[in-house]
Amino acid sequence: LLSSFGLNHRWRPRLVREVAKMRPASVADLATGSGDVAFALRGALPASVTIKGLDFCAPMLAIAEEKKERAPEFASLCFVYGDLLNLPLANESVDAITISFGLRNAADRDRALREMHRVLRRPYGQIYVLEFSQPYRWFRRPYFFYLRHVLPQIAAWCTGDKSAYDYLCGSIENYPDCAAISREIHAACFTEVRTIRLTLGTVALHIARV
Repeated sequence: LLSSFGLNHRWRPRLVREVAKMRPASVADLATGSGDVAFALRGALPASVTIKGLDFCAPMLAIAEEKKERAPEFASLCFVYGDLLNLPLANESVDAITISFGLRNAADRDRALREMHRVLRRPYGQIYVLEFSQPYRWFRRPYFFYLRHVLPQIAAWCTGDKSAYDYLCGSIENYPDCAAISREIHAACFTEVRTIRLTLGTVALHIARV
């Protein structure tokens, strides 16, 4: 619930605004899920901009397609099944790549980042990596108390399953901090890596140029 609220009301709009500043001609939204970021990009960018959403989960893509069919203004969006380690863009290049809370699900983050680098148009292509991060040290204890004890109770009330958000706590506790992610992006041949910390450091937006 916390992550969904933040994504909808703060994190995703910040990501979309940063992409819009670039004025890209084409964008690929990776790990697009149900397409929320792709839909937001479509609403913020000119109709001439090509936007493609890619995901490795067919049921999520089906939800995105269903949402698209209900809204004619999103008819130009394209959703494609694709693996982060082998993007189905062999003969294409794009100006911008967005990935929201999907990089941590990659089997190999370094390979996934290098694959993004491969399909970005030179010399000005950029990636926008929105991810959870380790919270500021002074905020870490109350934040993990919330994840371990408060969020499970909320999950039980809403879904009947107290363990519904266990994956969230584990993925954040074990995920690298902002500096480590920036180093990984830089090691994948990106330059000018810029990190914007959001929500007391628990979320960060990394922007990097090829």
